[in-house]
Amino acid sequence: MLEALLLFAAGFLGGMLNAVAGGGTFITFPALVFIGIPPVVANATSTIAALPGYLSAALAFRGDIRRIQDAPFARLTVWTMIGGAIGSGLLLISSNKAFSALVPFLLLAATLVFYFADDVRRAASRWRSVVKPFGLGILLPVAIYGGYFNGGLGIVLLAVFAMWGMTDLHAMNGLKCWLSFALSAVAFAIFAVGGAVAWIPAAIMAVGTITGGYAGAPVARRIPRDTLRLLIAFIGVGMTAIFFWRLIQGA
Repeated sequence: MLEALLLFAAGFLGGMLNAVAGGGTFITFPALVFIGIPPVVANATSTIAALPGYLSAALAFRGDIRRIQDAPFARLTVWTMIGGAIGSGLLLISSNKAFSALVPFLLLAATLVFYFADDVRRAASRWRSVVKPFGLGILLPVAIYGGYFNGGLGIVLLAVFAMWGMTDLHAMNGLKCWLSFALSAVAFAIFAVGGAVAWIPAAIMAVGTITGGYAGAPVARRIPRDTLRLLIAFIGVGMTAIFFWRLIQGA
């Protein structure tokens, strides 16, 4: 019962953060590891639990997505799914020991990208004059990363869109949610076939994710943006430190 409550609470908080600012992985993935689920399975389960939240958010942004001019949605979706499939396959062939060694560094990178998200987007936008709009050369490796770990994926996607010359943040968020859903959908199929999903924890956490996305977002919007960003970054730093400690201890 305590584990179920922890998973639901982690899903609720993760869904709330993803709906407003991102960073839900900093809560959902560690929660699964802390109840004893192996890191590779925990990462796959965390990705699956976020799936319904991505879809509901994409539907909410559907009007904004339609405003994007000349976007080859089918091609972007297919290539995102291809990259996600490659990344998911790489996760399945990773041992828990190897993945555990990478986790602290992945969390640290995701935390830094999240905290400096505005700077990342501004820096990326400077390349829009030399980067082909809606090109796949940047999207594919980002999708591979998303299939492998997923943490910080939303921020990286927004940076890619800025490089493509997009400026409408609502449309960018909508496209981000849609591509994240497409990536998670193909990851779901691969992880399910590979037996890398803890189904009961995934279901409990998914309920929390959906609830948090709908009920928690209005609460989170009342928190000043800088305060919320600092809070999420603090959580990311804390989780990074814990996983570095686990790595040093050989856990």
